Amino acid sequence: MATVLIGVDKSEASTRAVEFALERATAEDLQLVVAHVINWSPFSFNTNVENEERPARRKAEIAAADEQVIAPMVALVEAAGRKASSQIRHGHPSETLIDIAEEVGASHIVVGRTGDSGLREAIFGSVVMKLVHVSPLPVTVVP
Repeated sequence: MATVLIGVDKSEASTRAVEFALERATAEDLQLVVAHVINWSPFSFNTNVENEERPARRKAEIAAADEQVIAPMVALVEAAGRKASSQIRHGHPSETLIDIAEEVGASHIVVGRTGDSGLREAIFGSVVMKLVHVSPLPVTVVP
């Protein structure tokens, strides 16, 4: 059975991406994996105190992402009578989504066109645009 990876955040576009993937999964009997990437760089400069606190902060960030981002999206899938597995990671969003897609054997990635980080994206570039440019898999961008 083919697998589709859905990259999500807290945006309405992510909800539409899940709904789009859910329609395809139902019609084509696809497995769904819902993934959220917490933007984090291992190359940031931190104080010794920040380095000591980082493992606890990462754990708290994952718990918050699970509750605020992943759980609502998985609930949307389950309300339609389907199942979805989930992944939460720290890293560069587009690169990490590709890594997850390869790990779960996805044949396709689905994302929403705009995310929940509008100003940052306007300054530094869109995660979706980077994903489309570097992904070895087909990427569907849902408006």
